[in-house]
Amino acid sequence: MPIFATAGSKVFIGGALAAKNVDFVEADFDSQVWVEIGSMENIGSLGDTSAEITFDDIGKNRTQKLKGTRNAGNCELVMGIDYADAGQIALLAAEKTPHDYAFKIEFNDKPASGASPKNSERLFIAKVMSAAEALDQANNVMKLNATLGINSNVVRVNASAA
Repeated sequence: MPIFATAGSKVFIGGALAAKNVDFVEADFDSQVWVEIGSMENIGSLGDTSAEITFDDIGKNRTQKLKGTRNAGNCELVMGIDYADAGQIALLAAEKTPHDYAFKIEFNDKPASGASPKNSERLFIAKVMSAAEALDQANNVMKLNATLGINSNVVRVNASAA
C-alpha cells in the first residue's frame, strides 16, 4: 500500500457505546448509525502509549523500565463552525453527557480497482471532553475545537478491494 494524504478523510460520530472489559473489534460497531462531522480541518492523532513504570535497581546501578497501562490519548478535532451541520450538533450534544460515543475516521485510500473497494477506517469510543469555539483574528475562520478522550483500543480496518 503506498502512502496517502489526509485530505479526503472524514470523521463520524455514532451513538453512546459503553466500554467493555476486552478490546473492541470491528463487529462491535456494526449497529452504529454514523453522522459525518463536517467542515473538518484537523483530525489530530490517536493510538496507544504505555505508561512507564520504573524501578531503580541498586545492585545493577540501572533503572529498569516496565510497560504499564495503555492510553489511546486524546484526539483533537478542529472544524470550521457550521451551526447547521448534524455532526457538529451531535458532537456538541455528546459533550454535555458523561457517556462514551462511537467514532469512526474514514481515510481516502481505497484501491483503484476491485469488486467493491473500501477505505481504511479507525473505530473507537471516546468521551467528548471539550467543545470550545476559537474566534482568533479578523482573517480567520471561526473554529470549533473538540477533544475526544479515547477510552478504548483503536480498531484498525485496512482498505480492501472486496
